[in-house]
Amino acid sequence: RELWVSRQSDFSKERKRLDRKPLFIERTRGSEILYGIAPCSLALSQSRRGLFRLFLKQSSGSRRLVMSELVLQATARGVPVQHVTRRELNALCRGHVHQGVCLEATPLRFKSLEEAEKPDLRVEENQNQQLIWLALERIQDPMNLGALLRSAYFLGVDRVVTSQRNSCPLTPTVSKASSGAMEVFDVYGTDDFRSFLKAKTAEGWEVVGTASSPEDVENVPVISCLEFRWNKPVIIVIGSEGDGVSLETQLLCHRMLAIPPGRVLHPGIESLNVSVATGILLHSICSQKLKQGD
Repeated sequence: RELWVSRQSDFSKERKRLDRKPLFIERTRGSEILYGIAPCSLALSQSRRGLFRLFLKQSSGSRRLVMSELVLQATARGVPVQHVTRRELNALCRGHVHQGVCLEATPLRFKSLEEAEKPDLRVEENQNQQLIWLALERIQDPMNLGALLRSAYFLGVDRVVTSQRNSCPLTPTVSKASSGAMEVFDVYGTDDFRSFLKAKTAEGWEVVGTASSPEDVENVPVISCLEFRWNKPVIIVIGSEGDGVSLETQLLCHRMLAIPPGRVLHPGIESLNVSVATGILLHSICSQKLKQGD
């Protein structure tokens, strides 16, 4: 009897060990794993990625309807659907919040600036001279980049351009942080950020930088974002999380914008998160565009 109990205990331990170990799912070479309902649904609805497999966890309640819609989207695109466990999903997306869905797909890349000079730009300029582009210099945190893209898309920015050196690539984390905006909103990249700004200045664009406070800037006028007015194409330059807009880039700006605080600030709490600050600036600037378009 003791031998039988011992064997049963060993069997139970081995079963628990196997249960804890997720089943290995072989990935398609060159693919990445998108996770979250919004990124996966929007990726399925667009034709911007190569799509391999949709992974779903069995769900109930309101989430079940969402999963059914994802299955319909995948079927329409000819994407195989595979039902897996939560542990397998956790392993696929390395523990991120997946909401019961992952999608195996090809990565998205930055578009080249040469592609930005296609006829659609001229159409935009003919319709409205108040174009606004967002230029990102060395944004390295994928959560910040995703939040920036989400705000830019929501508030009506016409185009986003980022420096490719020392910047975050377009990863699944960025897509999730953007709530899927990355799946529908093109992001352009340049290896020569300052030459890009010089070229747009020569075309008649105004280049506007951003600063935490006037004391951070030399030789460039700094005004409150509430005072900023514009009537021609403008590029808003956002700097890195730690250092802001680099000195070399500041000198290419016509003006710098600062957000006035609502109180006297304690030392060490004198600035905003880059994505929050950008949302405030873009709302202030883009609202003028909306008013003039009405």
